[in-house]
Amino acid sequence: MATHDSEFDLIARIRARAATRGDVLLGIGDDAAILRVPTGRDLVVAMDTLNVGVHFPEDTAPADIGWKALAVNLSDLAAMGAEPAWCVLSLSVPCADAAWIDGFLDGFFELAARDGVALVGGDTTRGPLSVCVTAHGLVAPRGGLRRNAARVGDDIWITGTLGDAAAALRQWQTGIAIDAALRARLDRPTPRVAAGRALAGIAHACIDVSDGLLADLGHACRASRVGARVAIDALPASSALRAAFDSNDLRALQTAGGDDYELCFTAPVTARLAIEEAMALCDTPVARIGAITSDSGRVMACDASGAEWTPPRRGYQHFAN
Repeated sequence: MATHDSEFDLIARIRARAATRGDVLLGIGDDAAILRVPTGRDLVVAMDTLNVGVHFPEDTAPADIGWKALAVNLSDLAAMGAEPAWCVLSLSVPCADAAWIDGFLDGFFELAARDGVALVGGDTTRGPLSVCVTAHGLVAPRGGLRRNAARVGDDIWITGTLGDAAAALRQWQTGIAIDAALRARLDRPTPRVAAGRALAGIAHACIDVSDGLLADLGHACRASRVGARVAIDALPASSALRAAFDSNDLRALQTAGGDDYELCFTAPVTARLAIEEAMALCDTPVARIGAITSDSGRVMACDASGAEWTPPRRGYQHFAN
């Protein structure tokens, strides 16, 4: 039977498990945290919210929700080439269920420990299940990656594989058995922190793929005032995805499914070897999937023959009907 605590019991429970760092002068327990930004570093800040039934299925394990809530924010830091440092957590839960909180913290702190992140504060409240994390990272002065620096002639690259998380979500929504490997990608995305840091100084532009490859690449192209041509058949896919879906579904999931949290980046042709070597050192798979064009704002997906392929949609839209 679940045990229910007060808000202050939950805060104490979280505080007891939170790790610290030498640059945390004051962490959980006061009105605000006090942090020391190292001399000669710029601060990078990202925030994402996850809501039940929108960003994760209702039956998602608490530990997986905890992991994902932090992972999506670390993915944003990775896209900026930042080193994660601190985070704050705002947690809305229907009731103060100690067992649920402990499970959530298991996943949250497992990832936090992996990437050296200290939880330094936040808020807890009663309400529909919703998790908001603000993550802070560090970069060299003016050294962060941005989405507005792609250049005509750049290669377009992607880390990892695309489509797995969206495939698991589709299986869940249609009520068919969910492939375990696909579900793992939905529940526990891998933020490419080491890859992002390695790409700083090599890549021109970078963005993480959360709403779908074509949609997010489109954001970078519009910011950079360039276009893109994506080789649809060059998109990397896992064996689990290929086994579960035909080629038409696979294309749609890879280009517009979202929730991949891989890094899409552009770099000069002359950087190909440097990128392959850097990603090998990070143990991060990477693939070239297209090129940046002068056709400002237009993102084309083309098959092996060069014919343009039109997706059923271009990505997730948060406020679509």
